[in-house]
Amino acid sequence: MYSPPDDTTRTRMEAAHTEAASRLATATSPPYAWGWNGRTISSRAGTDHWLRVEATPDNRATARSPHEGIPGAEHIPDAVPRPRTRATVRWTKDGWTYDADLISYIHHPVISRNTPELLTDPDLTDAWWHQLHQALNVLAGVPTERETVRTLWMRRSFPLFLGVDAPDHIERVTGHGDLHWANLTSTPLTIMDWERWGNVPVGYDAGLLHAYSLSVPTVAARVRDEFADVLETPAGRIGELAALCELLQSVARGDYIDIAEGLMNRAESLTGRRPPVPPRH
Repeated sequence: MYSPPDDTTRTRMEAAHTEAASRLATATSPPYAWGWNGRTISSRAGTDHWLRVEATPDNRATARSPHEGIPGAEHIPDAVPRPRTRATVRWTKDGWTYDADLISYIHHPVISRNTPELLTDPDLTDAWWHQLHQALNVLAGVPTERETVRTLWMRRSFPLFLGVDAPDHIERVTGHGDLHWANLTSTPLTIMDWERWGNVPVGYDAGLLHAYSLSVPTVAARVRDEFADVLETPAGRIGELAALCELLQSVARGDYIDIAEGLMNRAESLTGRRPPVPPRH
């Protein structure tokens, strides 16, 4: 989904991907799919599997709970359509910790292959929208101890990127945590990439999907209509603001420049205040 990283990172990650394939007794080959800043590398493994490798500096790596991330998604009910995890492995090398997940390959493509943003109307059916809504409703009730969108981050970041304080009380549910158009397939619906799932503010997932739809107003309007039961509540507005805050923080890093104005306009409509122009880092 992202551009390949610098040569040093590319060489290290391709070597890690090869090692993961060996450890999991599978065969892979390019093309590779890259994550943000070369943090992940993935490719097809045989005809029915997908191999994803994530790298974390050793000083930031924590114990991987079997109830969190991609392996932990196996505990989610089948009513939430997703790839299934077949095997996992972890190892460390030269200051890096690598987590490899062998998951089922989804043969139908994602809606937006090269960017999380929606660029054209995918003409999704009412049944697709209903299934997505139902899946998120089921997911909301799944027990988890992982705080994907941290309260401390919201308290620090709301004033910086939204120009308002985060509320004292934040109503939470379990969510996907990275709901965008590169993680959704059209009919049949599959929700991809379960690395971030966990505890999120109510309305966060729908708010994130809406933000990534801003370039296609008809679809943005459909997201607002479909998830009005969440987004039009006080709790849901807080969750949507958390999603907007996260993306405006990314704008400050140089990402999503094309929808920055739309993000700021949407935030202003919810708070009544124009967000600060995000500083570039």
